[in-house]
Amino acid sequence: MKVTKDTVVKFHYVLKSDEGDIIEDSSKSDPVALLFGHKNMIQGIEDALADKEAGAEFSVTVKPEDGYGEYLEEAIQRVPAKHLQGATKWKPGMVGVVNTEQGQRQVTVLKVGKFMLTVDTNHPLAGQVLNFDIKIVDVRVAEEEEISHGHAHGAGGHQH
Repeated sequence: MKVTKDTVVKFHYVLKSDEGDIIEDSSKSDPVALLFGHKNMIQGIEDALADKEAGAEFSVTVKPEDGYGEYLEEAIQRVPAKHLQGATKWKPGMVGVVNTEQGQRQVTVLKVGKFMLTVDTNHPLAGQVLNFDIKIVDVRVAEEEEISHGHAHGAGGHQH
C-alpha cells in the first residue's frame, strides 16, 4: 500500500543538522504514526513520504521554507516573567511556554531581567536545513475516527 491521503504511515527517522550532528533519533521508541495529507508534519517530510510503501528507506534534505520556516529576528520579544510557564527561576537557554491568541507557544529564554524576559518565539529548528534518514515501517488505511479527529491514533500517534 502506498502513502496517500487518509492513510496512516508509521516511520522511524534520524534527523541530522547540515553539519551531520544527530538532533533526534526515533529508533528508541515507537515509530511516528502520521495521518497523511492532514498537515500534521512539516511539508518537506509529507512531500518525501508521498507514494512510498512500507519497507522504503530514504534520505531527504528539507530547506527551511519546507521545514520550520526562516529564522525571524522580529520573533524575539520581551514578555513579563509571570506569563512564562515551565519553571520558577529562568536562565538563558531554558525553554518555556507562553499562552498566545493562537494557543500555547514554546519559547527559548535569551535574557533574564527582574520582571521581564527576552524570549525567542522562533521554532528551535527555524532557519536550518534538516537532513532526515527515514524508514517506513507500515502503511494502512486510516480509520474514520482518525480522519474525523485529524490525526493517527494508537502507538506513535495520539492517545484518547
